[in-house]
Amino acid sequence: MGVYNQYKRKLTTPHNAISRIGSGDTIVHGSSISEPPALLTALADRVRQGDLSRLKVYSSLPMQHAARTVLSPDLSDCIESNSWFVTEADRSRHKIGLSYYVPTHIHQIPRLMQEHMDISVMMTTVSPMDKHGYFTFGAVNDYTGTAARACRTLIVEVNENMPRVLGDNLLHISEVDLIVENHVPLLEIKPPEPGPADETIGRCIAEMIPDNATIALGIGGIPNAIGHCLSGHRDIGIHSGVFTSTMVDLIEEGVVNGSKKNLHTRKHVFIVAQGDRRMYDFIHDNPSMDIHPASYTENPDVIASNDNMIAVNTILELDLTGQCNAEHMAGSQFSGTGGQLDFVRGSYNSRGGKSIQAFTSTARKGTVSRIVPLLKSGTAVSIPRMDVQYMVTEFGSVNLKGKSTRDRALGIISLAHPDFRDRLLRAAEDMYLL
Repeated sequence: MGVYNQYKRKLTTPHNAISRIGSGDTIVHGSSISEPPALLTALADRVRQGDLSRLKVYSSLPMQHAARTVLSPDLSDCIESNSWFVTEADRSRHKIGLSYYVPTHIHQIPRLMQEHMDISVMMTTVSPMDKHGYFTFGAVNDYTGTAARACRTLIVEVNENMPRVLGDNLLHISEVDLIVENHVPLLEIKPPEPGPADETIGRCIAEMIPDNATIALGIGGIPNAIGHCLSGHRDIGIHSGVFTSTMVDLIEEGVVNGSKKNLHTRKHVFIVAQGDRRMYDFIHDNPSMDIHPASYTENPDVIASNDNMIAVNTILELDLTGQCNAEHMAGSQFSGTGGQLDFVRGSYNSRGGKSIQAFTSTARKGTVSRIVPLLKSGTAVSIPRMDVQYMVTEFGSVNLKGKSTRDRALGIISLAHPDFRDRLLRAAEDMYLL
């Protein structure tokens, strides 16, 4: 049977596709912009009709489509919501016990799916099928490809607006059970404009990045500021969890070309692309884009294979021993670790590599110090003190590797806002660090 005949035979409506789901099933759906809105809506409608119960739904980086459907509070009695990375869409649910966080390294999620989960249904948005019968998982393939092959039923939502992204990202029509079509605009995620402190941090970190380096940046004001400050660099490569609009600018300026990478030379490697329509158009069918699953891209050994690997992450809190909290706030899960520790360890083990944690020294308009004597009991430790290397605020940078508890405490205090340094010094003395 030809690929187009297979496509027609498997094409159906969202509600018919969802009829394959039964009570007690475990469902995984695409993360970030690969959330399938038509299928999620049909699933929520069916649960509201009383046809389904005891569902377990897993996601990562949930966005507004999930928030409006499977994360709706009125469905909590029938849907147990689990997430590998918490966002604004489900943050309030975690605070009151309506959703649950799954702690893990992101590079291990595909293995968890293969060895520890029984996935009934996987559903995700894909790019349109080509004449050879291949879809791509589009701009997101963190765990998507693994879940698609580990589940019992695979349902895809074809969207002509989803870019066709190359790499280890192909899905053949023969692997698909059901198809729906829904050509809606993709969610656009625009990075915030950097503030003055972000710009200062960005300049500091840009000076720490040599020509020929391979970089990993996240999303936010600080990563955006770093990108703005790299315009004078040459032969930069990308091996990152996230590909962003700022990276498009660097490629078009000729700063990024990947020519000095040890792995995937002249290719830009990532697992998730988040940005605006311009970015989606840029990565569409672009032969330099090379998306791979998290089990590969975020594997610390793979990360370390690129020389001069510079990984920049952001954190919420740092204590005087060097422990970092990047995910917990006000007693509940605020985000997740994603590939943070993977890149911390991988970049440090890279020849010439650096692991950098960046953060503004204060929060809440300068009233709260992000540097604290000791993380509160119950706060998640995202990066153990043994793993930290460079820490950067608007007041400078310090390298904590190899430093004693005394020297690292003094170095960390030097990064704090001056208004908080005296009390941190007193706390360090009380903790017998000084």
